[in-house]
Amino acid sequence: MDETAGYGGIAGKVMKIQRLFLIRHAKSSWDDSGLDDFSRPLSKRGRKNAPEMGKRLAQLSVIPESILASPAKRAKKTAKYMAEATGYPVAEISFHQGLYMGSIQVHLDLLNKEFAVADTVFLIGHNSTITELSEYLTGISLVNVPTCGIVAIEYPASGGFSTEAGAGKLLFFDFPKNMSSLR
Repeated sequence: MDETAGYGGIAGKVMKIQRLFLIRHAKSSWDDSGLDDFSRPLSKRGRKNAPEMGKRLAQLSVIPESILASPAKRAKKTAKYMAEATGYPVAEISFHQGLYMGSIQVHLDLLNKEFAVADTVFLIGHNSTITELSEYLTGISLVNVPTCGIVAIEYPASGGFSTEAGAGKLLFFDFPKNMSSLR
């Protein structure tokens, strides 16, 4: 995350800009009423949208250094598609039970630890937490992050990731039905 830099005999820390990509899992299937919520797979639309949204990120040269995801089936598959599209090793995706139904504080604690070792982090999870976390970190009301929606947040080089409300800068908010996407 940081590196020691010397200039004129003065050594100091140089902080890089840190970026967080909050991603709601792609559209899930409700076809099998016998499945519990945790086990629901992606729908046909979800299997189409997740790779497309991953490609949008790749076209913007967004390469994650870390991918954190809920272990729920639909979030795992979304994470896999995002990893494949951006060249991140699928085997290195880190699944955390707390990202399934966990509080905003659980998410913040996990992100705080992750940003100690990474500068670009994807977090793939569920609503309403993804929307609430996006609004908390940016101070901007998004109302609802739709399935497979991506909220990109930047933290300045001067301070890095912060769990304080409104500390992040909204870079963009994209989602599958966004016709004016960043492509």
